[in-house]
Amino acid sequence: MHICQREHRVLVQGITGKQGTFWTERMQEYGTNVIGGVNPKKAGTKHCDVPVYASAVSASKDGAVDATVMFIPPLGVKAAALDAIESGAKLIVCLTEHIPVQDVMYFIAAAKEAGTIIIGPNTAGTVTVDECFLGFMPAFNERIFRAGKVGVLSRSGSLATLMCQNITAAGFGIKAFLGIGGDPIIGTTTRDALEALDNHKGVEAIAMVGEIGGAMEEAAAEYAATMSKPIAAFIAGGAAPPGKKMGHAGAIVMGNKGTYASKKSALKGVGVNVLATPSHVGDALKEAMAS
Repeated sequence: MHICQREHRVLVQGITGKQGTFWTERMQEYGTNVIGGVNPKKAGTKHCDVPVYASAVSASKDGAVDATVMFIPPLGVKAAALDAIESGAKLIVCLTEHIPVQDVMYFIAAAKEAGTIIIGPNTAGTVTVDECFLGFMPAFNERIFRAGKVGVLSRSGSLATLMCQNITAAGFGIKAFLGIGGDPIIGTTTRDALEALDNHKGVEAIAMVGEIGGAMEEAAAEYAATMSKPIAAFIAGGAAPPGKKMGHAGAIVMGNKGTYASKKSALKGVGVNVLATPSHVGDALKEAMAS
């Protein structure tokens, strides 16, 4: 389960903090089924009109937890993730960045063993338009997220917002968005997200936002070769000077691997329309969905 839906029961870890409170209220207003939150120091109270629990495991005793979203400081994420995994949650959206790498490796391995999907770390979250969202994407802004048939995936939250706005302005709309996160070690890869959107009911075309560094876009190209749905992709970092560190922690180029040319070649080689800028996405979708 990569894509959260209206009926899924969502637990907010770190609900009582400033960001946790603000975004929980926005998620609730949008339709997300928030059934509770976690803060061990405030267990037994209510916040945002839902019960606060000492742990995700204790919350699961009052009913299944399908997904959790974390507003947790970096050093607390490992324990929170393991708690969510133990609670039986099938999806964990980890928004936090600057988590110690060993912690990330540990809880991603634990999640795989348990069959739990991790989105992130360092993700802006997910949106299922007109149903629910997890994280801090502006799902409630109809100039950005209007209902439609395009699935969007991105490492970057800000570039994803721009891509979605361009798609909406071109007369299309969004079915679902998956932000996979900008860290070098993440639970859901570009390929995983592409496959999830390809299999999601109602998605007829996909817009992908990648960036230089790593080999995730090249791996996604292998899956794209098996798809019948059209894909438009923008790869950020094409103008980056060789050898210069750019953007996210995952934007590391080693030799010829992870370069703009490598990603563009891999994607174009399997029929993906690689865009010069995000502003070209509307024309690309019109052409693809008309054929």
